[in-house]
Amino acid sequence: MSEQSNQPEENMSRMATVLLLLIVLHLLVASAAQRQLPVARPGCRDRCGNITVPYPFGIGAGCYRDSQDGFQLECDDDSGRSPPRLTVVHYNHRLGDLSLAAGEARAYLKARRECYYSNGSLAYRNTNHMSLQGAPYLLSSTKNRLVALGCPTLGFFVDGHGSYVSGCTSLCQPSGNTMPGSCTGLRCCQSAIPAGINFFRLVLLSFQRTAGTPRGQDDTNSFTNSSTACRYVFLVEADWFSYTDSVFLNRTDEFIVPLVLDWAIRNVDNCSAASQNTTDFACRGAHSECFNVTNGIGYRCNCSQGYQGNPYLDDGCIDIDECQLKDEYPCYGVCTNTIGNYTCQCPPGTSGDATRRDGCQPVDKFTLAPKVVTGVSVGVFLSVFMCFWLYLGLQKRKLIKAKQSFFEHNGGVILQQQMRSYSGTAGGGGGGFKIFSEEELEKATNNFAADQILGRGGHGIVYKGVLEDKTVVAIKKSKVMEATETKEFAREMLILSQINHRNVVKLHGCCLEVEVPMLVYEYVSNGTLYHYIHGGEGLDNNKALDTRLRIAAESAEALSYMHSSASPPILHSDVKTANILLDENLTAKVTDFGASKLAPNDEVEIATLVQGTYGYLDPEYLMTCQLTDKSDVYSFGVVLLELLTGKKPIRFDGPEEGRSLVSGFMTAAKVGGHYELLDSQVRNEMGPEALEEITHLMMRCVSMSGEERPSMKEVAERLEALRRYQRHPWGQAGAGDPEEGQSLLGREQQRDVSYKFKPHDVLDLEEGSTYTFSL
Repeated sequence: MSEQSNQPEENMSRMATVLLLLIVLHLLVASAAQRQLPVARPGCRDRCGNITVPYPFGIGAGCYRDSQDGFQLECDDDSGRSPPRLTVVHYNHRLGDLSLAAGEARAYLKARRECYYSNGSLAYRNTNHMSLQGAPYLLSSTKNRLVALGCPTLGFFVDGHGSYVSGCTSLCQPSGNTMPGSCTGLRCCQSAIPAGINFFRLVLLSFQRTAGTPRGQDDTNSFTNSSTACRYVFLVEADWFSYTDSVFLNRTDEFIVPLVLDWAIRNVDNCSAASQNTTDFACRGAHSECFNVTNGIGYRCNCSQGYQGNPYLDDGCIDIDECQLKDEYPCYGVCTNTIGNYTCQCPPGTSGDATRRDGCQPVDKFTLAPKVVTGVSVGVFLSVFMCFWLYLGLQKRKLIKAKQSFFEHNGGVILQQQMRSYSGTAGGGGGGFKIFSEEELEKATNNFAADQILGRGGHGIVYKGVLEDKTVVAIKKSKVMEATETKEFAREMLILSQINHRNVVKLHGCCLEVEVPMLVYEYVSNGTLYHYIHGGEGLDNNKALDTRLRIAAESAEALSYMHSSASPPILHSDVKTANILLDENLTAKVTDFGASKLAPNDEVEIATLVQGTYGYLDPEYLMTCQLTDKSDVYSFGVVLLELLTGKKPIRFDGPEEGRSLVSGFMTAAKVGGHYELLDSQVRNEMGPEALEEITHLMMRCVSMSGEERPSMKEVAERLEALRRYQRHPWGQAGAGDPEEGQSLLGREQQRDVSYKFKPHDVLDLEEGSTYTFSL
């Protein structure tokens, strides 16, 4: 009775065991299918002994990529070797293994060896080289090194032209001495190799003791003492070679070392060129990606993320079933494989991170009342939030649209095109010119804070700012700009940014997404020349005259550069002491090109508005409305007069005929009393020849006729010559020979100059204002 009752239990146990075995077998089959990835072309061998041979490599006709030598391999199964050798056809190099993912192949080569008898004569020598020319292989510069063993010896290798590439020297020392380190130059040395090597021939040079010299008296004894019988040089995989005295130092046999080769598809330069020829393109898989190699030219292929296999085969990249690879893709919840990816979710009733162990926790159960309250609260909050978000979005879009409108209206698109055009030309570029955003300039000026204001003028306010790269700049925020000025604004800004002169304030960029463009200039720390002359600080008493002449010469040189060297020439049109800045060394820098114009090339350009500052305005420009470079010469003549007299161009005290500095000076010059108008320090320090020279120069500059005025280049040269003369002992007041002075000044002085100038010819205008005359 007991036997009959036990029989059903045994049957149930057997069925459970069989069912468990079937489940395990199913998992093993699924796992094997997951790992069974395509390697070689259909019908081709994929192994040689224990070495996997993946396509584009292959054994036999039609099994390898034939667009370049080196992919055809040969397996000598019939030689009787175990395991058989895998070699590269036409190159006969033995390969150890091949890697698609790393783009590497391991080759084996015999070390170069020389052995010597005890008397120093050569006993044995072998030669060795490797040629990979025309093949897809290059020596890996990161995973190989050159090693020389034994001493004393110089081991190196040369390229296909016999030129030295890399090497090292291994020296000897008495055998009892302690080695300082592993393969660092005593009995063993090593060196790195460069990239791009496809050929090498190993060379050994041995040091020998000078014949006939007793031991102990030869300088080379330290090289040859305890010399080894055999010396080696070889290129070897760095991870394989580990030097120890007991293994390598006294060996005399031949041995083979491994080398790492970087392989790639090298019949084209890169992926871009390869993808043009779809027939020859090596990345065949539907989910394969191409990337350029770093060692030499060429490219390799990888399967896209979420796929694995051989990207060089048609349909070689297959989807990874991440759910079967728990170690690589951990999932402690419900795993679902998808094409190219997978999902991992917590089981129903739990929440959290299913990719972490114990990452899924039971969900707290709410009662109906908390759910209702929470739902209503969330709904109200979301409604308010959405309304607020929509309002902010509309305001933001409105602001962006307004900025874009200002940007286009102010010529931003044209300026960007011109900047790209400049950068595309040889030696071109924007010269560091940048289009700033409004936010950048607000941040630089602390939102245009009042304590950042450097100055105010009729056209706007200038702020001091600090950019993100810590560059200190001056930001001009203009009030208005005429509509006609926006037409040429973009072109003029880019051309002005090309000005690179030590006496011209550098234009760093502009902001165009505001109603009136803001300009970003180089920051100059010492204020304007106007403030320096009339601000009560005065010039340095020891070098006052020299400082004035230097500032005048530097300002003239800047204007001369804009007239003569800029392309196209640039006319400032508002030259005045307020637009000449001084840095910490009192170096003059001409600024404020807001009214500057590009000189017309062929046709005469007539302005509809005459712009300039009272007291500095060219009378001929006012009458003809035609701006020329001689207009800047006239304005500079007023600056020079203001600099040497210390007086303002326009004053309202005294008689009417003397309110204009130019008029008063010219009137005084007619009767020879103009010297009294010069600053006393100028009269005391400047000799009569120099006084006559600079008076003549100023008179020519402020001549009513533009044709009679000199060019700015001549003015700059005359001022520089006058400055050199003033520094000479003959140039001091009350000293020197007039004839010698004339020679130093570089011209014969003009005597009895008749200055033809009528008081009513000079415009008696208010200082510091801008004059506008409409046709």
